[in-house]
Amino acid sequence: MSIEVLNEVGYDLSEIELVGVSRYVLEEMRVHPQVELCIRLVDEETMTVLHEQWMDLPGPTDVMSFPMDELRPGPEGETSDEGVLGDIVLCPSVAEKQAAAAGHAPVEELLLLTTHGILHLLGFDHAEPDEEKEMFELQRQLLLTFLAGRGRERRA
Repeated sequence: MSIEVLNEVGYDLSEIELVGVSRYVLEEMRVHPQVELCIRLVDEETMTVLHEQWMDLPGPTDVMSFPMDELRPGPEGETSDEGVLGDIVLCPSVAEKQAAAAGHAPVEELLLLTTHGILHLLGFDHAEPDEEKEMFELQRQLLLTFLAGRGRERRA
């Protein structure tokens, strides 16, 4: 699995955290072990440009996903096709504001947004209420099990 983190803003974050949650989510979703993923951390100005250009919405957002090979989760007991999953673009300054409003650490918000971005790359969406329910429940389950496992690793 090739997971590249491009920290274009010099945000103080252990890239190991983003790679760890990415690897966990991809494995749980049965994505081929040779898949490629890129995670970019950008400033609000860059995110605003991307948000306006691709979504036709004003201002910066927290996360955007840019799928490449339109890979999907592998069927039960199998992995997906090999390929380039795509790019996730995160805006740490927006994530920090959201984390403060939600009452948790910025790193937890970035892990949540990374999980969210990967699910979008795998074809999940939240435009309709039933899609939103499915995606957000899966996102919550993946993140909670990742964080629980991370806590066990730190105690060991």
